[in-house]
Amino acid sequence: MDTGIGAVDGPKAAPSGALACPATFPASSSPASSAEATMGRHLARRLVQVGVSDVFAVPGDFNLTLLDHLIAEPGLRLIGCCNELNAGYAADGYARAKGVGACAVTFTVGGLSVLNAIAGAYSENLPLICIVGGPNSNDYGTNRILHHTIGLPDFTQELRAFQTVTCYQAVVNNLDDAHEQIDKAISTALKESKPVYISVSCNLPGVSHPTFSRDPVPYFLSPRMSNQMGLEAAVEATVQFLDKSVKPVMVAGPKLRVAKAGAAFAELADASGYAVATMPSAKGMVAETLPRFLGTYWGAVSMAFCAEIVESADAYLFAGPIFNDYSSVGYSFLLKKEKAVIVQPDRVTVGNGPAFGCIMMKDFLSALAQRVTKNTTAYENYKRIFVPDGEPPESEPGEPLRVNVLFKHVQKMLTGHSAVIAETGDSWFNCQKLKLPDGCGLVVRASRYEFQMQYGSIGWSVGALLGYAQGSKDKRVIACIGDGSFQVTAQDVSTMLRCEQNSIIFLINNGGYTIEVEIHDGPYNVIKNWNYTGLVDAIHNGEGKCWTAKVTCEEELTAAIETATGEKQDCLCFIEVIAHKDDTSKELLEWGSRVSAANSRPPNPQ
Repeated sequence: MDTGIGAVDGPKAAPSGALACPATFPASSSPASSAEATMGRHLARRLVQVGVSDVFAVPGDFNLTLLDHLIAEPGLRLIGCCNELNAGYAADGYARAKGVGACAVTFTVGGLSVLNAIAGAYSENLPLICIVGGPNSNDYGTNRILHHTIGLPDFTQELRAFQTVTCYQAVVNNLDDAHEQIDKAISTALKESKPVYISVSCNLPGVSHPTFSRDPVPYFLSPRMSNQMGLEAAVEATVQFLDKSVKPVMVAGPKLRVAKAGAAFAELADASGYAVATMPSAKGMVAETLPRFLGTYWGAVSMAFCAEIVESADAYLFAGPIFNDYSSVGYSFLLKKEKAVIVQPDRVTVGNGPAFGCIMMKDFLSALAQRVTKNTTAYENYKRIFVPDGEPPESEPGEPLRVNVLFKHVQKMLTGHSAVIAETGDSWFNCQKLKLPDGCGLVVRASRYEFQMQYGSIGWSVGALLGYAQGSKDKRVIACIGDGSFQVTAQDVSTMLRCEQNSIIFLINNGGYTIEVEIHDGPYNVIKNWNYTGLVDAIHNGEGKCWTAKVTCEEELTAAIETATGEKQDCLCFIEVIAHKDDTSKELLEWGSRVSAANSRPPNPQ
């Protein structure tokens, strides 16, 4: 079931304003039998209650008993992954689709393996519950040295590693406070929209305890409320700031998701008449069918004529932005702080000041929509200067396939039943240019376009595709993955087959780490070529539904897409696209040179 927590637009509040997490079992907190009154059952039921139907796991001797209890929960499916990193990436993708995700691994060797994925989820503000099977409770406080550790009688290495990439950590090594610790951890993940860490001693999941004698009562989470006086003052200051401008614009940022403010942003866009753009990491969080939508604002690599309109505006409202070296194209934005209204999930800053705290973005945008004066000047200017992008030149028969021709055909594939996942690399830039139809972009509970921009971990998309497809069975997911990234995490194609998923993977084989080449080239960016379709066929091994194809020209691509969307539509389809190593988007060339310049700045004089 879907709580809506963590989605672009939040769940419906109860009349009191509190947020209830409905359960898929009776909420009357019925008594459990003595044998069922266990911590393992409580944790499993809590996961189901908040919307987790699938847990991505790798077994290890410290978590096996816990996994038994997760399997025993009727509303929960345990999905075994090939490694812990992919389990974490899958939980990340699942959280993007369903609002909350979970993974389960073993002590230290599993925990430190999944850590990179948890850090990525933290950077992307995703509620993710990382469960680790820990040492026997009797070993705490002793001087024993355990396996799966670095050989010291200190069991806190894993905990200390997780402290900087999770918003709450619970070490459950006794049953007296286990109920409180588990409930606090899961509720904190939902409230903060960040990952949490729960370590459970391996001997405790199956032990009965009176605190688990009844089914868990569903959470009733009170949302953060705006300071009403502050809200009114922030709206008044912003109205005065915007209404005196001639050609204001508004830009959506990635924190719209954590603020659950997608609908409020659209409401303001309609009321204000402003031209609307999105930052690259917010693509899909705002409907691209809005009447005055410009496209992606990404500085020098923006959609055509978008940067010119945004950067020439005399006022711009940014809702939930993240300004880093990647999103600012090596700090080359032509924006001025004194022209900006910056709306963060709980704070508003108008120009160089004033600033207002305890203001929820959703409340602020909705209130501003009631007050702002309609002004369509910026969009009218855009219409005057806009010249549509041309189509890629027609391919000659048998001509080697160009990447821009590939994405011309990907565009034609998109429907309201599609979702797109873009891997770190040139797919970032090519997928930004895709126009998302209704249903493929903004929906009530989640966006349908995903990539990991803030953390930018190559290989993320394979595990994320597994999790996202598992959480969005109403969509057929199209993933665009480079060969270098695929080599990092390829194994869990096998898990996609076990889960009977029917995603379409375009593997772009251009012989290396193309995004790194455009930042700084060297022999380390060239990788060993694989027989990718042969690899996937070997993983398939006759079990499950899988279809592969290798394409080198447009005719072969067209035939492969026709097969993947026709007779093989119920199969996992893997299409290897052979591309020239220097065939990149013009945006990557520009972005790479600017990021390179930012990376190579000399030290400041001492």
